[in-house]
Amino acid sequence: MSLTLLHADEHLVAVDKPAGLLSVPGRSEDKQDCAAARVAALFADALIVHRLDMATSGLLLFARGAAAQRRLSIGFAQREVDKRYVAVVHGHLEAACGSIELPLIADWPRRPRQKVDTQHGKPSVTHYRVLAHDAAHDTSRVELQPVTGRAHQLRVHLMALGHPIVGDTLYGRADDGAPRLMLHACSLRLVHPGSGQPLQLHSDAPF
Repeated sequence: MSLTLLHADEHLVAVDKPAGLLSVPGRSEDKQDCAAARVAALFADALIVHRLDMATSGLLLFARGAAAQRRLSIGFAQREVDKRYVAVVHGHLEAACGSIELPLIADWPRRPRQKVDTQHGKPSVTHYRVLAHDAAHDTSRVELQPVTGRAHQLRVHLMALGHPIVGDTLYGRADDGAPRLMLHACSLRLVHPGSGQPLQLHSDAPF
């Protein structure tokens, strides 16, 4: 699993994380290989700003030093970073676009799963736009824009909509035969922590 360097300057680093690679180290010894460790081997001061699920591929951002990490983290926390994903979902998603507003909470007995909980869940919002339909495979290709950043948000929201992501072994159809989770972080738009100018990063989906 190769990690592709997309952008590097004195303030930040952006990489294209492959599906199957952890963003940060796991607890066990066999889970120490991760995007954070690989980037740190190239840039000793690199600090992770956000994370992607192990099964998700795409854009992952690192800050160069604590000051840049703080500025970038504030941007994510205050929802000033525009994040876009591409996914392939089961079924024919009829609405050309829409929003999913379903509160989410950890499903503790079945961790790491998350679930919709209208009483105790945290507010979670995902906008979506249909890009194409594939009648032969009964799937839809969609662009996703998460407003909030809850764990597994896109996966749970699409499952709740009745269109789970292809290849999702946690929330989808276990027998769909997909080689991977068809979810890719394709775009980040943010304010550069050094120059203060807009920065757009892009990564084409590998599916």
